[in-house]
Amino acid sequence: MVRIAGVDLPNSKRVEYALTSIYGIGLTSSRSILAAANIDPNKRMHTLEDQELSVLRAVIEDNYKVEDDLRRLIKQNIVRLSQINCVRGRRHRASLPVRGQRTRTNSRTRRKTRLL
Repeated sequence: MVRIAGVDLPNSKRVEYALTSIYGIGLTSSRSILAAANIDPNKRMHTLEDQELSVLRAVIEDNYKVEDDLRRLIKQNIVRLSQINCVRGRRHRASLPVRGQRTRTNSRTRRKTRLL
């Protein structure tokens, strides 16, 4: 198995879809990474050579925040919003929907764990 950014990528999948198993990389990012690394997106992960893998790792490490770094950044942003007491921060603290969604009839999963 190929390991990039601390994630084991599935060998049997095409490269462009296998990269999406890394947190922070979607299909669009995956395609742009492969274009920057000059790798055919139709190749399977197990057919990549060591040189291609090293180029792929270098492109991801240099240009993208992924996995733990991205999770830490998102958590810091939420804490900052909560500390400055803005509306979005208060909604995060109260476990309510943050982006203006309706709460009267929907948002059951978001409100489920809230203790009154």
